Amino acid sequence: MDYAMAIALAGAAVATFIAGIGSSIGLGIAGRAAAGVLAEKPERYGLMTLLVVLPSTQGIYGLVISLFVMLKLNMFGGGVDSLSIATSLQLFAGCLPVAVAGLFSGIHQGKACAGGIVMAAKRPEMGIKAGLVYAALVEFYAILGFLVSLLIIMIGVTVG
Repeated sequence: MDYAMAIALAGAAVATFIAGIGSSIGLGIAGRAAAGVLAEKPERYGLMTLLVVLPSTQGIYGLVISLFVMLKLNMFGGGVDSLSIATSLQLFAGCLPVAVAGLFSGIHQGKACAGGIVMAAKRPEMGIKAGLVYAALVEFYAILGFLVSLLIIMIGVTVG
């Protein structure tokens, strides 16, 4: 494998790993809050699960961008014949928005979900009205990072 291909694939790995780290930290934060509530009120399992699982989307966005990089490189059809260093650096740079946005939004979405979980413990009707809505607002920035990465990789980079 040449250096150019390695750089492009490193970008794909960064997108998945960094966004996945944000998701796992966010899931851990929300999971701890839910475990405390469920110890006292196990009937709230459904709502708690929804709020705990929400920060996992950032990791999914990173994975999808990685798959688009691999598709762009024709990894599933034998690979590209030649790839310049400049193109591979463009692909690497295209992976950074989803990685960075996923890292920070995953962590902060976990915190927002934990707040929603605490709120839902005391006032379950507010769990969806406010807790889920506040957590979804953080999701917007993960989606922006995903869209920027997708546009850079699919439109802004020409391979071959």
